[in-house]
Amino acid sequence: MLTIYGVYASRATRTLWMANELGLEFSHVPVVQCYKLPDPLAADAPINTLSPDFLKVNPMALIPSIDDDGFILHESLAINLYLAKKYGGDLGPKDVQEDAQMTQWSLFAATALEADTLKVASTVGGGQAETEQGKATLDVALRTLKRPFAVLEGQLADTDYIVGNRFTVADINLAEVVRYAQSQTAFFEKYPKVKAWMERCQARPAFKTMWAGRAAELAAA
Repeated sequence: MLTIYGVYASRATRTLWMANELGLEFSHVPVVQCYKLPDPLAADAPINTLSPDFLKVNPMALIPSIDDDGFILHESLAINLYLAKKYGGDLGPKDVQEDAQMTQWSLFAATALEADTLKVASTVGGGQAETEQGKATLDVALRTLKRPFAVLEGQLADTDYIVGNRFTVADINLAEVVRYAQSQTAFFEKYPKVKAWMERCQARPAFKTMWAGRAAELAAA
């Protein structure tokens, strides 16, 4: 059986969404980030990224990780690409060119988008958006995001999805990185194709299931 390690309030959302899309039976171990705990090594601490049992899975102390019938893999985007190829059907590549495109767009998410979308999310989530420093951080991040968002807008000019004109792992990997900046509604209005694509992705039942799990986790925290 597939086991997914990591809480919903992390990059594990990407893999949990992917598993839902695939209809996989899986076990979910909600490993929490150690920095969220006052003493992650306390005897009564919940399983976290510094717990000895989890370090046996991922010695880098990062989430998510998976155990797929004994095959251990880390890094959320790589995990999703692996799951797409093993179980994916239409979510995975049809040929080597699509495989390359799905890898390309996943790396694009990691290298061209994530650093700045995370700045947006952390600034807004930390309640700093209306401070002088927060506004400056958002301004710089959004200016940097203009070029990759324009590239995405162009990619979506004549298609509903990123690769093969169908929903694939590339959409999941990209959409979960783009989501970090989704609070900036005025910015998204400048990229209507990207905005509409995000709405299509997030309207999917598998995303809604994942998002409900995330909401429940946050409510219980």
